[in-house]
Amino acid sequence: MSTPVSPSKVLDFLGRVLLAAVFVHALPGKLSDFTGNAGFIASKGIPEPLANVLLLAAILVLIAGSILLVFGGDTIFGASLLLVFLVPTTLIFHTFPIDAGFYMNLGLIGGLILAITRSTANSAPNFRKVRAKAFDSVR
Repeated sequence: MSTPVSPSKVLDFLGRVLLAAVFVHALPGKLSDFTGNAGFIASKGIPEPLANVLLLAAILVLIAGSILLVFGGDTIFGASLLLVFLVPTTLIFHTFPIDAGFYMNLGLIGGLILAITRSTANSAPNFRKVRAKAFDSVR
């Protein structure tokens, strides 16, 4: 008899996928208009060469953090990477004046904090193990 995947693990996985989707959705705009985004960062008083480096770092952090949040054996590192991106971004770009992005980012920060504090090792459901057990029970 196979061991079913618990509903809480499936819901945890779904929650992490949906949380990461917000960050993944931001990537195409950052990549397709790299120069424009770097210019926007520079308009906030950050020197232009540093703005390019920060944007490249942000893109890499968004990719790695999202992948680790969803598929990592432990979600703490992925959520932490995304927080390292999100907190300064919120303070620099959405605080003065406070805009709608500020409140969305506050919600994302809360979700990432929950992902960190409620993280469990190997929290992604492993459907291969379930299928293997089901196959073994058939034989």
